Amino acid sequence: MRLGKLISVLVLSAVLLTACNNGPSAAEQMYDHLEQAVTLEDTFKDQQDPLVQLEQQETELYNEIINLGMKEFEEIEKLSQEALEIVKKRQEKLEVEKESIESAKEEFDNVKPLIEDLESDEAKEKANELVEAFNKRFDAYQELYKAYEKSNELDKELYNMFQDQELTQEKLEEQVDKINKSYETVIEKNESFNKLTKEYNDLKREFYEAAELNIDFDDSSEEDQTNSSDNSSSEEDGSSETNEDQSEEDQNNDEK
Repeated sequence: MRLGKLISVLVLSAVLLTACNNGPSAAEQMYDHLEQAVTLEDTFKDQQDPLVQLEQQETELYNEIINLGMKEFEEIEKLSQEALEIVKKRQEKLEVEKESIESAKEEFDNVKPLIEDLESDEAKEKANELVEAFNKRFDAYQELYKAYEKSNELDKELYNMFQDQELTQEKLEEQVDKINKSYETVIEKNESFNKLTKEYNDLKREFYEAAELNIDFDDSSEEDQTNSSDNSSSEEDGSSETNEDQSEEDQNNDEK
């Protein structure tokens, strides 16, 4: 279970005033690649609300199942099948999310050859820091993906176990313990990814300033992202993201 949304790379909506005659500079080309990478992550961002909704639906089904006795085995079978379908949908969303992140990485990699053509040492330094930050964020996502995928597999095992009339309390408790431990790992990886995303967003703005791009930043786009949802996947709502994770973690520790 994701237990909280991921923070996406911030769109720095801007008016870029390019030089008159000589074509785009290295810094301006980097700007184009960086913002195109953000656009490619739109699909990633779009998966966050549906994933949270699927997790909530699965939690409700789990609660229904554990409140039923074995005399109602047919209903348990029915609900566990529904839960398995939700886990399948969660995995599908996860795959779409991963493809989006990897597409953004391919686009981002176009900036590295341009760094040496930047005019100032400060801009080069910030650009190298930016590349390092993005790569750390990408690696953190891969770890999160693996942890979430493992949680999905454990959930599938759980709902298949519910369809066995010979299921013992001991086996059920063992599986629930595995799931809770996997959730803890997901939360840890989720928080790490969000932290690195914030760092990357800050460095991107610092790079634009160091490169002396004539950019008129339109912060209204950031406000739109923040206000579009109570838990919008934007940089500004990062401060509330940890609280969301904690409340859901407490809830699931009670449930599983």
